[in-house]
Amino acid sequence: MRRLVLQLLLAVAVVCGSSGVMAKVEVQSGMDKTRGMMLLAKVSEDIALGDYETLLKGIREHPGKYQRKIAILDSIGGNVAEAMKLGRLLRETGFETLVPSNAVCQGSCVYILVAGVSKRVRGHVGVHKPYYAGSDSIHSVSRNDGPRYSPTTYFREMGMPMGLLELMLSTQPSRMRVLTRDELVRYKLNPANTPAPR
Repeated sequence: MRRLVLQLLLAVAVVCGSSGVMAKVEVQSGMDKTRGMMLLAKVSEDIALGDYETLLKGIREHPGKYQRKIAILDSIGGNVAEAMKLGRLLRETGFETLVPSNAVCQGSCVYILVAGVSKRVRGHVGVHKPYYAGSDSIHSVSRNDGPRYSPTTYFREMGMPMGLLELMLSTQPSRMRVLTRDELVRYKLNPANTPAPR
């Protein structure tokens, strides 16, 4: 599977590199000799408004039955509300989430990570409290956006431990907290037998 993932991502990089602009959300399908048809989505760079529509369009352009659907994450975070929308879409369409060994998922990217029907972290996960409206940050989310964008509601919907949310909300944005291997297991972000991040 790792070879298929790398081949698909290389193909995406070549296509995007030729235009001089790196896409933030990409969807590709491919055949793995042992696992059958797979659908891969990659979310990278800053999570921004419009990423949900890009992901939805990509999924719709690849109809059919897949043995596995995997969302590959390598993002420094961004817009919290958009991350929740991306996460809900990935959950509704049955995607696993993966942070590869050479990748990072931090800030609002964690909202996408927790949405996977199964989760695996080989890279690094960093948590912190989101910035709120009135700041210059792309992490901005209004406290008045309603229950659909409440972190508590979202974590309950995803079946995640509230301890992870408490850790996120108790960590100031300027002081990123990188989760340890034990924390990744405790907060249901990794199976217990996954190798430690490098």
